[in-house]
Amino acid sequence: MTSKSLLNRKSASPSSEDVARVSEMLGRMRILIGRRIIGRTAIANIAPGLEISHLDVLDVMRRIEGEVTVGAIAEAMRIDPSRGSRLVADLVARGILRRDASQADGRRSLVVRTELGDGLLAEIRSVKRSLLARVLEDWPEDELHTFSLLFEKFVSSYEEVFVTPEKSPDDALSEASPPMA
Repeated sequence: MTSKSLLNRKSASPSSEDVARVSEMLGRMRILIGRRIIGRTAIANIAPGLEISHLDVLDVMRRIEGEVTVGAIAEAMRIDPSRGSRLVADLVARGILRRDASQADGRRSLVVRTELGDGLLAEIRSVKRSLLARVLEDWPEDELHTFSLLFEKFVSSYEEVFVTPEKSPDDALSEASPPMA
């Protein structure tokens, strides 16, 4: 079966065994992600003075559509705006970010990576990809390709269910729960 047919195949509902396996793997992965192993290794190799939260700021800035403001960063990271402001101020003080005036509204302050910030982000992403390449080095190319497509599909579906601004996690859970009899 090709990866394209794997992605387009629809089933009535996932088997409980498959859902249980995914749940178990997510639990194991959560522990690894919670420890931020890849990010911490990248920081240790590239920029020992930074915190994981600083990497998060740089990462979410890439994904924000439109003007990047402290508020947009805080919203994307799901943190309090004052925490977002402190993180940005720290990165500005380190020369990794700078503040610019918005062209649309000069009263608004935009956040922009500096040349140092661009270089740092590129180095950290390179280290992360190298670490992932080590983990995946023994995978056959076709399996890796299929996994990358399916993982992207999984994460995108997860975001649609749990991360859309108009839905709270409680809304998503109540939609997923069977009605009480």
